[in-house]
Amino acid sequence: MNSLARGLEVLRAFSGTDGHRTAAQISKHTGLSRAVIRRCLYTLSEAGYVTKIGNHYHLEAKVLSLAQPYYTAINSLPAIAQPFLEKVSQQINESCSLAVLDGDEVVYVARSATQRIMTVSLTIGSRLQSGCTSLGRVLLSNWSDQELQSYLKRNPLTAHTEKTVTSNREWRKAISSVQKNNFALVDEELEIGLRSIAVPVTDASGRVIAAMNVGVQATRISKRVLQTEILATLRTQASGLSQRFSELEITS
Repeated sequence: MNSLARGLEVLRAFSGTDGHRTAAQISKHTGLSRAVIRRCLYTLSEAGYVTKIGNHYHLEAKVLSLAQPYYTAINSLPAIAQPFLEKVSQQINESCSLAVLDGDEVVYVARSATQRIMTVSLTIGSRLQSGCTSLGRVLLSNWSDQELQSYLKRNPLTAHTEKTVTSNREWRKAISSVQKNNFALVDEELEIGLRSIAVPVTDASGRVIAAMNVGVQATRISKRVLQTEILATLRTQASGLSQRFSELEITS
């Protein structure tokens, strides 16, 4: 099944791009030889997932069918979560998102967006580093000390703004705070002007499988309001979503 795994890696190599890449670029991104990449791209092209124009390969709409079962299944996490996210947005008039971990990255799997203009553009499928996001810290708080230590070795802390926590010791303290208080608040660490707060969502076994958050413009919403009014709303809906998973006996 190595060929299947390689083909999926080739498709993932298009993530974060403008939708097209050369075989050389994909080879560099995946670490696979150009000969392997060309064979994968030929098969994907024959199957209708990519098309070649000049030296570049472009994704076709058919790739959407790969993710469709995840989002449309009756008991899928996004389908179950959407009504709860919408309740948050309706009550506080702010966008609310749900994310899971994919490796070391946060991936947005559901979102209820308001009409407010944010400084970042986030949609379903968007990926962010987990270490400096409220969603990521909530999800990482479920990890053991050894797992967190390994995470830091794989992902050295880097500054995105002057407020980003770059000390391993301070970062571990931030994770401990999440474990103690059951929420994470990140204040302009990812981007100046953006604050966010997140809470955990658990499965039937009580394990954290997702995180729900609200991101706001720092000039409009203070940290105090985030930790009182918005946190209370988030916790209520996250608790309801966790209870729903328990009723359905859904586990991670």
